Amino acid sequence: MTGQGAPFGDLAVNRSLVVPAKALSWNFSRSSGPGGQGVNTADSRVELSVHLPALTGWPEPLLATALERLAGRLVDGTLTVSASEHRQQIRNRQAARTRMAALLGAAVAPAGPTRRPTRPGAGARQRRLDAKHRRSQIKQSRVRKDPGHWAD
Repeated sequence: MTGQGAPFGDLAVNRSLVVPAKALSWNFSRSSGPGGQGVNTADSRVELSVHLPALTGWPEPLLATALERLAGRLVDGTLTVSASEHRQQIRNRQAARTRMAALLGAAVAPAGPTRRPTRPGAGARQRRLDAKHRRSQIKQSRVRKDPGHWAD
């Protein structure tokens, strides 16, 4: 069993990119949350780390793009995800692999089309002005018209 659903082995990011199993670093710790008495003894929380600059077999432009897009999540070039939502370590390992594959896949995905700046249409401008006018009328209706009121 390989791919992102398998808890061991290479991590398939997409059809052409794979993170070798030896590049994956696992860390296990005790998880908070449900689990009864076993939560105090079982190391079910999982952290999966990949040191991106050390990845071999990835095209240099894709690796540079991934490093740039994930810059906010990297610590010394290492991307780490954690999973602790399941009681079993094996299921948390699968969840961490899925998350890692999704993050790396999104980081190397081609950029979408650039946005062409547009201006609001005439109808949108008119609706905005009408809403401002209605709000102004509501506030005007709250004002007391009696000038002697303030002289008291």
